[in-house]
Amino acid sequence: MSSVRPARVPTARKPLPSGPGSLTAVQRRLGRDWRLAALFLAPMAVLVGGLVLVPIARSIITSTTERHGQDTVFVGLDNYLALVGDDQFHTGVVNSFVFTAYAEVFKVVLGLAAALLLHQRRRGRAVLAGLLLVPWVVPTVVTAFSWRALLDPIFGSVNTLLTATGIGPLLADAHLVDSWPAGWLSDPSLAMPSVILVNVWKGVPFFTVCFLAGLKAIPADLYEAATIDGASSWNRFAHVTLPGLRHVITVTVTLSSIWTFNNFDLVWLLTQGGPGDVTAPYVLVAYSKAILQLQYGAGAAVTLVMLPVIGGLVFVLVRLLRQDSGIKLPGRGRATRWIGARNWAAPARRALPWIVTAVVTGLLAWASPQIFWKAAVVLGVILLIAAGVGRVVSTLSSRGGRRSSSVVSGLGSGVALAGLLLFVLGPLYWIAVTAFKSEGQVVMRTDDLWPTPWTLEQFGALFDNQPFGRWYLNTLVVSAASTAVALVCAALAGYALARLRFRGAQGFTVTVLLTYVMPGALLFIPLYQMLIGARLTDSLWSLVVTYPTFTLPFATWLLVGYFSSIPVELEEAALVDGCSRIQAFGRVVLPLAKPGLLAVALFTLTNAWNEFLFAFVFITKDEYKTLPVGMQSMIAGDVVPQGQLAAASLLVSIPVVIMYALGQRFLTEGLTAGAVKG
Repeated sequence: MSSVRPARVPTARKPLPSGPGSLTAVQRRLGRDWRLAALFLAPMAVLVGGLVLVPIARSIITSTTERHGQDTVFVGLDNYLALVGDDQFHTGVVNSFVFTAYAEVFKVVLGLAAALLLHQRRRGRAVLAGLLLVPWVVPTVVTAFSWRALLDPIFGSVNTLLTATGIGPLLADAHLVDSWPAGWLSDPSLAMPSVILVNVWKGVPFFTVCFLAGLKAIPADLYEAATIDGASSWNRFAHVTLPGLRHVITVTVTLSSIWTFNNFDLVWLLTQGGPGDVTAPYVLVAYSKAILQLQYGAGAAVTLVMLPVIGGLVFVLVRLLRQDSGIKLPGRGRATRWIGARNWAAPARRALPWIVTAVVTGLLAWASPQIFWKAAVVLGVILLIAAGVGRVVSTLSSRGGRRSSSVVSGLGSGVALAGLLLFVLGPLYWIAVTAFKSEGQVVMRTDDLWPTPWTLEQFGALFDNQPFGRWYLNTLVVSAASTAVALVCAALAGYALARLRFRGAQGFTVTVLLTYVMPGALLFIPLYQMLIGARLTDSLWSLVVTYPTFTLPFATWLLVGYFSSIPVELEEAALVDGCSRIQAFGRVVLPLAKPGLLAVALFTLTNAWNEFLFAFVFITKDEYKTLPVGMQSMIAGDVVPQGQLAAASLLVSIPVVIMYALGQRFLTEGLTAGAVKG
C-alpha cells in the first residue's frame, strides 16, 4: 500500500548578492563584504598588530634614543647618522647580500634539477621526495651541530673523506681552497662559503617540493605539442617548463630570500659571525649592538634602516603575484612560440630578468671577488655536465637511437640522484651512526661509518644527565598550541583575502607579508619588554603567543592561493540553497581545503618545532626550555658531548620526519593548488 505525500513546498532560497545598485553607501565605500571581512581578519589583525606592528613602533622610538648609564636619552637621528661611518654595519650589509644571493642561486639550480629528476621518475618518486625533504624538516640546531662536527678541520669526516679520495688535495691545487686540510669554518676565505653551503643544504628540499608541485601543474599537452613541433629537450625546458614555473619560482625565491636575508640562528650556531666579522650578517650586527653592548637604540637603527628597501621589494612582488599567472593552451602548430608570450610579451618585461641578473652578478663580483669565481666554477661544472648529458641524449634520439638515449638518460639521472642523495643524507647518516656509538668510539673516532658494536649508551646518558624528556614535552605543547592558533587565524584571513570584497585587501596583504622582513633580532627586544609587563616570561605562554607571528604570513599566503583555486560556483550554490557566508565557508570551503590546511599545519609545526631565538631569550629556566635551546645548552665551552647531541638530534627529528612522510601527498597537493597557482 502506497501513501501519497503532498508536494514539497520549495524552501525560500537566499538570493545572491545583488548588483552595485543595491549596495548601501557604506558598502560602496568600504566594500560589499566589509563586515564579514572585519570579523574574519580580526584575529590576524590582533596578533600582527599587537605582536609585530606595536613592537615595530616601539623599535622606531627606541632607535631615536641612547642609553647613558641608567638613563635613556633622546638623540634623534644620531643612531642612523652614525651608521654612515660604521664599518661593522657596512660589513654586515654586504655579508647579508652575499649570503642571500649565492644561497638563492644554488638553491634554485639544485632545487630545479632535483625536481626535474623526480618528476621524470615513475617509481619511487614519493620515497625519494620524502628523503630529500628531511634536511628542511630537521631543527636548525641539529643542522648546525652536524655540520660543525663534519667540517671540523682535524676530526671532521669531510676532510677525512676528501683526503682519502684525493679530492681535497685537488681542490688545493686548483686554488679553490688555500691549503689542505681546510679549516672550513675557521678560515676567513672559507667560512662564508661553508655557511652558504649549509644554508643551501637545508633550503634545497623546500625548493624541490615547490618546484615539483609546479611541474605537476603544467599541462602535459604543452609538452606533447612542443614535441610534435620538433622542439628539442632544451627548447621544451626553455619554452614550456620555465614559463610554467615562473610564478612558483617568484614565490619560492621571494620567501626564501626574506628568510635567508634575516637569518640569525644558523649563522650564530655555526660561527657566531666569525672568524672576525666575515660571516656576520646585518641581523647579527643588530643583535650584537642591542644585546651584547646594551645599545638598544643603535641595534634598532641597524635593522630599521634596511626596512624601506626590503618593504618596497615585497610590495612590488606582491603586486606581481596578484596578477593572473595562468597559461592557456595554444594550437599545436604554435606551441613553442606562444607559450609564455602572455607574460613576457612586452619588451620591458622580457628585458627585466636579464637586467636584474646583470646587476646582481656585478654586485656579487664587486662584493666578494674570491667567492665569485669559485662559485662560478662550481656552478659552471654543474651546468656543463647537465648540458653535456642533455646534448648526448638529444643527439642519440635524433639519430633514431631511442634505446641508447633512454639508457644514457637513465644513467645520467641515476648518477645525479645518487650524488644529490649523498649530499642530502650524508650528514643525517653521520648523526644516526654517532647516536649508536659508545663514548669510547666517539672519543677515539673508531668505526666512523658503522658502529661496532651498536649501543644505546648515548640515549641512556642523555636522559640521565639532561632533562631531555621535559624539553621534549615543552616543545610538543608549544608547537601544537601555536600551530592551532596560526591555522585558525590563517584560514580566516586567507578566505577573507581570497573571496571577500572590501577596501584595503591589498594593503592588508602587504602589511602581513612585511612582517617577514622584521628579523627576530629586532622584534624580540620590544617583545621581551612587553612580556615582562604581562608577566609571561619564563613560561610556555610567551612562546605560544609569539610563535604565530612569524608563521602567519606564509600560512595566510598559501591559503589565499588555495582558496582562490576552489571553484566559486560551489560556494554560490551553497548560498543559493540558504547557507550563510559563514556556513558556506565551514561546510563547503574548509572540507575542500584540507590539503592546503594540512600543508599549512606542517609548515607552521616545523617552524615552531625548530625555533631558537625567541625561546633562547624568553626562557631562562631549565624546566621551560624547548629542545633547540636545551640542546644548545648541552655545549659547555669546548666540551661538546657529540654522542648525546647525536642521540638528541635523532629523537628530535624523527617525529617531524614521520609526519612529513605521512602527509607528503597532501603537502604537494596543497602547494600545487595553493601557492603555485596564486
